[in-house]
Amino acid sequence: MTDLRTTVVVITHNRRRELLRTLDRLAELPERPEVIVTDNGSTDGTADAVARHHPEARLLRPGRNLGAVGRNLAVREVTTPYVAFCDDDSWWAPGSLTGAADLLDRHPALGSVTARIVVEPQGTEDPIVRELRESPVPGPPWLPGPALGSFLAAATVLRTDAFRKAGGFHPKLWLGGEEELLAADLAADGWWLVYADHLTIHHHASRARDATLRRRHGIRNTLWFTWLRRPVGPALRRTLNLARTVPRDPTSLLAFAEAAAALPWILRERRVLPPEVETRLRLLEPAQRASKARRYTG
Repeated sequence: MTDLRTTVVVITHNRRRELLRTLDRLAELPERPEVIVTDNGSTDGTADAVARHHPEARLLRPGRNLGAVGRNLAVREVTTPYVAFCDDDSWWAPGSLTGAADLLDRHPALGSVTARIVVEPQGTEDPIVRELRESPVPGPPWLPGPALGSFLAAATVLRTDAFRKAGGFHPKLWLGGEEELLAADLAADGWWLVYADHLTIHHHASRARDATLRRRHGIRNTLWFTWLRRPVGPALRRTLNLARTVPRDPTSLLAFAEAAAALPWILRERRVLPPEVETRLRLLEPAQRASKARRYTG
């Protein structure tokens, strides 16, 4: 069942044990995908462990922590038509990479396919799966699943060329909701994003994470995306909604301060989305306000 259509890209930072488990699982896949690992400046021996235990994986060592841009670095090396992302604490289920590639082969206007996320070790669905499954975004009748307004990088297969043309992940956003800007730019380029319920990725959340920093970046990045791409009215409405709903603590305050400090950059790079893409985002707003699975802003 070897499938040469998809390359798997993994970024990692100081999670040697989790990464080796992920690479073990990826090496067992019947598709036998090429795997590219970007070690974002780990200091725990991650790179040496990968070279020793998984010499078949291509290892990139930029020498510093690039955040999500580590994925961009890896995609430069990709020669397959499709690229699948997963985190160092997640892995694709057997057959899911082939299933995603089949959908992308079959639908030339499809830019990305997001899989169902199963939380390990419980084996339960991530709460966000229900929101993906019930996405209110309208799409054309040929779509093989619910249309999405964004995607989850750790559970998505994309067209390599579409990713490159859209510019990949923006270096300023680092990590934390960094997908939203790229997803909007993909949609502006004419690509559709879809959820596929029959595809699965497993996520065994690492304990080596700074949840406070991730939440701060998530709030900040949400604000940056909003003012980079949304018209003034919707941008103001979303900003006020965030101000009302995020926890009233120093982390949220710092996130808003960082977002405001970047105003000159925002004004330089601001590019409002096409009306049809903006319409999809407006339809998502009630679901965003009601979400119980928001990873960063709740």
